[in-house]
Parts: sequence; C-alpha cells; structure tokens
Amino acid sequence: MKKIMMAAVLLTGICAASVCCAQNGKKVKGLKNLTDSVSYALGQAMYTEWQRQGVSFNCEKVSEALLAAEKGEFAFSEETINNLMQRFQAKLEGDRQAQAEKNKADGKAFIEKMRNNKSVYMTESGLAYQCKKKGNGKKPTATDKVKVHYTGKLIDGTVFDSSVERGEPITFPLNAVIAGWTEGLQLMDEGSRYILYIPSNLGYGDQTMGTIPAGSTLVFEVELLEINPQE
Repeated sequence: MKKIMMAAVLLTGICAASVCCAQNGKKVKGLKNLTDSVSYALGQAMYTEWQRQGVSFNCEKVSEALLAAEKGEFAFSEETINNLMQRFQAKLEGDRQAQAEKNKADGKAFIEKMRNNKSVYMTESGLAYQCKKKGNGKKPTATDKVKVHYTGKLIDGTVFDSSVERGEPITFPLNAVIAGWTEGLQLMDEGSRYILYIPSNLGYGDQTMGTIPAGSTLVFEVELLEINPQE
C-alpha cells in the first residue's frame, strides 16, 4: 500500500502550495470541522493539479472508489494498481514528448518567419531579438545583477508571466536564468527595451514549467531598467 500511496502522490503532485492555488472566495456548505475542510481542499488540490498537467480523470469514479474503500471494499489489488499507474505514467510521458516535439516544430517555423522582418536579428545560438527602444547605458555581463520589467508570452500570444501586470520589476543574477535571457540581456543597453524570441533549447527545453508547455518557444518583451541596482 505504501508504494500505491507514493505513486498517487507523485501523480497528483499535491503539496501545501497547490491546496491554496485556486482560492476564489466561494463558500462551501457542510464543512463542519477541520477534517471536512482538509478533505475538500485535498479534492480541489488533486483536480487542480491534474488540470494543470493536462490530465483527464473521471471524477465520479474517483469518488466511487473513495466511498467503496471507506467501506473496506477494494476492487483492485496493489499489484494491479501499481501496474495501472506505470502504464498511465508511460502514457503521460509519451503524450508530453509528442506535444513537445510539435511545439518545437511550431516554434522553429515561428522563428524562421521572423527572419523576414528586417528589424529582427539572429545570433549563432538561434536567439532572435528586436530592439523596440534604444537605451543609453552600459551593457550587463553574465555575472551582473539586473533589474527588469518583462512580459512573457507563448507564440500564440498567451501571457504566462508579467512583471508589468504585477506592477513590480524583478532583480536577479543574469547567470541564474534561462540561457536565452542570459544571452539576450547582454545585448541590451541599460534603459533599452527588446523583444526576445527564445527557442526551446535556450528556454525550458522539454520540461513543462507551470503553464508553459514542454518544447515551447518563448517571446519576452524585456526592459532593462538597471544594472547592479542598490538593494
């Protein structure tokens, strides 16, 4: 049973952060005590994590199995459950890899199309960039800290992160981020604003990162506000 529980935890990725991830102020009826609240939170966390991973489940069957187990009725053996989990994990990995390959192909076509824009330049690594606003300061090195405002998008225009929307720039060491940022920011003068078109091999590769699908080409509009800002 321990193996089954470990497989379930790995599959759902439940943690304290995911329990709190979808608060919307909705009141739930019938929560009489902490056990009720935690039970509801666990169900919400499981569904939210499955949805984030793009996994489809039959929630009625999940509920049916829980109610049956509560009565001591177990339809599947531990061996059967472990086998099903392994098969399901393999399917997830296969689906993820297939999607990553498609995303990489779409990204390659997108960046190739950028070559037709005379204001877009390419580096030897495959990074494409476009200067939207010229700065008049110095350029950072890979060991500098930088303070930036940015908006990150997928090639279909979906925004996945934005310091601009949050209204608060971020500061970080330039050698502690994805390769496309490390290279791209070193092309920029302090005060400039660029659009960086980052292929997946200079981004997150075949990993899924939050709402960024595996194999994605990333589009960042970045404004370099300051180099080595005073903390």
